[in-house]
Amino acid sequence: MGNKNKTISFRVNEDAFEALQDIAAERDISLSAVFRDYVDQLVEHDGQVVVVPEDDVSRENSGGEDGDISFPPTIEVPKSFIREHERLELEAGHLREQLDEYKSYVTELQDRLEDEENEVLLLDELDENDDSYQLR
Repeated sequence: MGNKNKTISFRVNEDAFEALQDIAAERDISLSAVFRDYVDQLVEHDGQVVVVPEDDVSRENSGGEDGDISFPPTIEVPKSFIREHERLELEAGHLREQLDEYKSYVTELQDRLEDEENEVLLLDELDENDDSYQLR
């Protein structure tokens, strides 16, 4: 059986309905999407969801022990960490490119070797621009 959508209907007073319409307009989504988001959160957290206005959360947090907590929660990351992360991403990309080049070069050498099984492969025939050969 597939996952079928079901319809839920209920009544709210006019003030609550207008408040929900304001929330939907603020988020630029439909009223149905507001309810779907709420239901998804409710299911995801096993029914342990409380819906409160953002202003109330800010007021509660400003007077409690954790007065510096804001909604939604954020964390500050030092610029040096971000720069190092970007540098490592660039370096990883460069190393991937080099690895691909070396793999293609090894494949080319293996193809040459298979083509010339009984022939001698002269060092002069190898790519003169690449200094990464090792004699063993």
